Amino acid sequence: MRHLMNPLDFSTEEIEQLMDLADDMRQHPDKYADSCHGKKLATCFYEPSTRTRLSFEAAMLNLGGSTLGFASADSSSASKGESVSDTIRVISSYADICAMRHPKEGAPLVASSHSSIPVINAGDGGHQHPTQTLADLYTIRSLHGRLDNLTIGLCGDLKFGRTVHSLINALVRYPNIKFVLISPEELRVPSYIREDVLDKKHIPYVEVEKLEDAMPELDILYMTRVQRERFFNEEDYLRMKDFYILNADKMALAKEDMIVLHPLPRVNEISTLSRHNSPSISEWHLSIHYWRWDHVKYQWNSRGICSRSHSGRHEHEDLS
Repeated sequence: MRHLMNPLDFSTEEIEQLMDLADDMRQHPDKYADSCHGKKLATCFYEPSTRTRLSFEAAMLNLGGSTLGFASADSSSASKGESVSDTIRVISSYADICAMRHPKEGAPLVASSHSSIPVINAGDGGHQHPTQTLADLYTIRSLHGRLDNLTIGLCGDLKFGRTVHSLINALVRYPNIKFVLISPEELRVPSYIREDVLDKKHIPYVEVEKLEDAMPELDILYMTRVQRERFFNEEDYLRMKDFYILNADKMALAKEDMIVLHPLPRVNEISTLSRHNSPSISEWHLSIHYWRWDHVKYQWNSRGICSRSHSGRHEHEDLS
């Protein structure tokens, strides 16, 4: 039995197989309509979610299975003090596979060590979001035709952005990848990502503060919101939230074929005006991608949005 905690849990060969399968599922959905007949997916979400939770549930329903779960910690026994390990022991007797989101880094990993069913990390604090990364990789390959020889700009909250951390970890395994890290000093990529991933693997990267300085060289711009829920005080959030706003003037600096990605939710970092006035970001496509994990014979899904064309070193908290 395998769990999915980190994008690196899949080899690049397995990711290619998943993406090929996703292509087939998009073209021939009827072939897979009963793939999960009689199987149950538990969505255990201790943190708010729209797309991740509903897309997991929609995927299982579209594959002929059923779902159960909870949408917040307050609506589960966590509100009474129940541990993650006890919860997953019970869930394991109800479902065949579990997708878990939790505000604490490492919580899904703790759950996986006490579970008798596969556990998928659907986002743990500022750490990882592997299924979002699968959707991002699939979107990039679909629109650019490759996952190598790319210059990727990551913009916004690079400190707490789990989608950013997961995407970096996944892309460094492909040749000729360069990162442009665009953030204010306070929201820089954590040192463990720079030192243990980028520097250790000799991946070229630069850190800049102005988005417009980076635009001309990018093949992909990955925009992220400043996450209010990760800040300890409102004053810091208000000071940072409007630091980057992608508009038509900035898009005019980009390559003709640059792709803009956003993991959502979007607040105001991509202006509504730019979407209407710039040919580069006038067409938005919300894609539901379905993924199968052949090793456990269950399917799940992830989601991503595109336009045109922390396990950091945290203090340990006992979650068992």
